[in-house]
Formats: sequence, C-alpha cells, structure tokens
Amino acid sequence: MSMKIAIPVADGQLCMHFGHCTQFAILEADLSAKRILSRTDKTPPPHAPGVLPDWLSKEDVKLVIAGGMGRRAQQLFQELGVDVLVGAPAQSPEALVEAYLNGSLSSGENICDH
Repeated sequence: MSMKIAIPVADGQLCMHFGHCTQFAILEADLSAKRILSRTDKTPPPHAPGVLPDWLSKEDVKLVIAGGMGRRAQQLFQELGVDVLVGAPAQSPEALVEAYLNGSLSSGENICDH
C-alpha cells in the first residue's frame, strides 16, 4: 500500500514554518516495504487561510510532516482526512519519511504559535 506524504521545504530541508515555505516535497512511500517510491517538488498556491490544506488534499496527500503549524490548519487537515505530524526536526524530506516509515520519527514541540 502506498501513501503520499507532504513536507514543506526550504533549502533542501524541512521548512519550520509550514505556511511560509516556497516548495513542498511530495513523497510517495510504500508502507509495507517501508521505502520511498518517488519524490515530486511542487510550488504551492499563494498562502491564505485554508488554501494549503485544500491544495494538498487534492494532491492525494494523506500525511503532512511539519515543524510548526497553526491550530486552524491542523483542524482543516483533519477535516479533510489528512494526518499531521508537527514538531519534526529540520532534515531532508527523505530522512524524515524514512524515519516515519521505520517508526523512529520523533515529534517535538509545535513551534507555531498561531
């Protein structure tokens, strides 16, 4: 079974502020084989409340790994059936997805305060 995972990126690493990133890495991962199948980098639409959750949902993303994300965005993702993991460390998208697949991705504090 495969799943699409979105990660906001800046300079090749996780962008700690979800709504302010210029690119999203969308990785397709095989959950049973625990491996990454593909990666596509996409430019999001202009940031406005509710835009990113709707856009990523339409991209068939089922999980967002973020450093920080506001409560409202998390709520919107939940309503769209997209899981959110916040407090992830600033690492490459591949390292984050591999850690998630292996059950070793630790989530820390949500650094977003809005």
